[in-house]
Amino acid sequence: MTKRHVQLPAIAEEGVQTFIDDVDDRLTGATNEEICDVVQGVLIDLFGDRDAYERWQGGEDISPAERVRLQGYDPCNATLESEYYAEKDESKYTRSKYLQWLWRQFDATPMADNVEFALRFRQMLGKHLFASCGDDCRFFKGITFTYGHNIEIGDNTVVHDDVHLDDRGRLTIGERASISDNVHIYSHDHDVVDQTEVTNFHTVIGDDVRITYDAMVRAGVEIGENALVGARAVVQDDVPAHHIVVGMPAKSISIKPGFEDEAVPVDEEGESGRAGREIPYDLPPDLQVFDEFDRPPELSEPVDPHDRP
Repeated sequence: MTKRHVQLPAIAEEGVQTFIDDVDDRLTGATNEEICDVVQGVLIDLFGDRDAYERWQGGEDISPAERVRLQGYDPCNATLESEYYAEKDESKYTRSKYLQWLWRQFDATPMADNVEFALRFRQMLGKHLFASCGDDCRFFKGITFTYGHNIEIGDNTVVHDDVHLDDRGRLTIGERASISDNVHIYSHDHDVVDQTEVTNFHTVIGDDVRITYDAMVRAGVEIGENALVGARAVVQDDVPAHHIVVGMPAKSISIKPGFEDEAVPVDEEGESGRAGREIPYDLPPDLQVFDEFDRPPELSEPVDPHDRP
């Protein structure tokens, strides 16, 4: 093992755990507060702006910049990229947006670099934000999501700095998985002709998988248990259990030592099951569709991707 156990000083530990438990209780509903109000209040206090906020609420004059800053703690006064997605589940999105705003803004505070504190705070938030979140997970700084509520994560999984977990479709990550810095895992694809045409998938990362630095996993791929994805690999197809894949596109180069009897041979990897993981969706009948690229008609007519030659 290459790590050792580290503890905060007792007085810091008491303050950290009290704060985490307080926010957890409030998000659970123990105080009967609306989630939006909880997020706003927590951020005001984390950024040390309580006095300024109370002066503003009391009717005192503030500058335009101060007003924007103070309003910004309220997630209702912000938009996220995923808010614009036409097929999102409105019944789930609002809560997820508020919690995701708390996650992202927490990462902008100095406390986000206090590893012992920040990992436990994000683990607590993950229990509220994700569809399911196992125990003893470790989420580092700069992780982004599409929604959050379409993510399932097993016990004792670690996600390192600046990882993007796209759950526009659905994303399942197993137990004891390790996702290294700057990895991007996707669950949606864009049509090659009409980039506004989106297909969602279920992307699956198995137990004990390691995805190393700067790798990209395509939507709908399944990475089998105990597999290893090499640095900067681009995973376009399923990865069998216990295999090591590298390259662009990623190809199997070997089987992990000791697992030769359990894994399929390198030259018998099988076909991808990606097509079977597509997630159909219906758009609201009253949706006002717009082309944000303002393209000519021949490139903006909606076409079912299944009708492509």
